[in-house]
Amino acid sequence: MNLDVHFLNNVCSQREHGDGAALANDRTTGSTTDGDAEITLGLLNAVEENSTVTQRSMAHDLGIALGLANAYLKRCVRKGLIKISQVPPNRYAYYLTPKGFSEKSRLTSEYLSSSFTFFRRARGQCGDMFEYCAARGWTRIALAGSGELAEIATLCAAEHGVSLIGIIDPHARTESVAGLPIHSELETLPDVDAVIVTDLRAPQAVFDALSQEMPADKVLAPPLLRISRQDSEVPA
Repeated sequence: MNLDVHFLNNVCSQREHGDGAALANDRTTGSTTDGDAEITLGLLNAVEENSTVTQRSMAHDLGIALGLANAYLKRCVRKGLIKISQVPPNRYAYYLTPKGFSEKSRLTSEYLSSSFTFFRRARGQCGDMFEYCAARGWTRIALAGSGELAEIATLCAAEHGVSLIGIIDPHARTESVAGLPIHSELETLPDVDAVIVTDLRAPQAVFDALSQEMPADKVLAPPLLRISRQDSEVPA
């Protein structure tokens, strides 16, 4: 199951520049099934977490055959989501491209929105975030994102001794969610102790932007959003 690194990276480059000739046999066009999306998301997450991950460990963690993991990995390279470099001796390193990071965020959003376990996981993890804040005396909490996750967060905030003071979402189409006012900017919310990311459309981008506006350790996110952050001691 060896991958030709130079060939695959060339194919990746051709796809990015619109050369479809080398991809004439690519059967990935069209909409992906839920199973396809879940496997692809699993591979992208595995590569992001460990660039030297092996195909065998990917297959084991995803519960699929080694040959299938190899096929999906090649597909990700052809689509410009992953690039590969050879690391002596006889090893490969995998890296997400900017397009790969974008696709990971999109697939994460779609998977979470459709998952039947979403509500249970979201409620539990939001509760953990609120408990974390309460333990540090952070009682005035804002949410960033006005979708389903924000609505779930409002259901359990009162149980943990914190107060939700508003929601930050410049793209919201309503003025409030669950009685909380929606603000377009963080600076219009007074005395915010911490912000919890609840955006499902582009959680990483929202997290990164907020981390530039306030101390990064006070920008939190439920683990289900798969936020990448440098400070591993802070929940994300």
